[in-house]
Amino acid sequence: MSIQFLPSGTFSSIGVRLCVDTITHPLEYAKFLMQIGHEPLPPYPTKTLWGTPTMGLPNCFKYVQYIKNMDGWAGCYRGCVPKLIGRTLASAAANSAVSYLELDKSSDLSEEMELSDDEKLNCLRTTLIKDLVGRTVLVAVSQPFIVISNRMMAQFIGGEETYSGIFASIVEIFREQGLRGFYSGVMPRWIGDLVYTLTSSLVIYSLNNYVIADKELRSFTSPAVQYATNSLTYQFTVVSSCMSINNCGLIAGIPPNMPIYRNWWSCRQHLSILGQLNRGSSPIFRYYLGPPHELKALAAY
Repeated sequence: MSIQFLPSGTFSSIGVRLCVDTITHPLEYAKFLMQIGHEPLPPYPTKTLWGTPTMGLPNCFKYVQYIKNMDGWAGCYRGCVPKLIGRTLASAAANSAVSYLELDKSSDLSEEMELSDDEKLNCLRTTLIKDLVGRTVLVAVSQPFIVISNRMMAQFIGGEETYSGIFASIVEIFREQGLRGFYSGVMPRWIGDLVYTLTSSLVIYSLNNYVIADKELRSFTSPAVQYATNSLTYQFTVVSSCMSINNCGLIAGIPPNMPIYRNWWSCRQHLSILGQLNRGSSPIFRYYLGPPHELKALAAY
């Protein structure tokens, strides 16, 4: 859900997007390690925003500092290149698919125009189809690169060098898991994207047409609803991250660091039991919510 369509295919917009992704990669790297459950730094006594005593975990910036201390600045950019390639190719493919289907012509109707209910519903339908097609193409094209990037970053935990480059990673994944390996974790990611797209679009449409009459207030509807929906579907991102490295030969993806899951649903069930479906969702204020000892010892699902 972090990948966006590229605007109109201009080189300047592509360059800006690549620069932003490159600059923020260390933070995404730290967040990914949180998602797969790697917490090398111990919790410490702190208080919540409401003053309740609790145990806190280091935030993203301290995590990046830890990675830098272990691997240097270059190490903070593990997996950056395949991620950038995947996002660029996927965005271009999604734009091409939508343009080929000619689904983007009715999505820019002026809000000043008075539309009938049927016209509004037709516009919603066209926009939904466009977004669903675009999201599906995005996921299909980018997932192999996401898997490579994730496994490069996951090597930080065990110190392996198996996934040392894009071509070496392609050979390794194909040798160990075949074509299926390039789409490890794709199902929860795809489902999460579809749920996000459908939910946010329908809620925004309902609020703007039946609840909020002020046109100025409507401008705040989309970002607010998208933020809330993204929070609700974040669990799919965590499950996808775990499944992208599960049982792939890396120390990070096998016991004791991670159970070997039968499928993505069993992974979700296990993380739900442990209360870990939202780990990494808060980059700044992080609190230790470790499961009871007996739950840690659950058999692999």
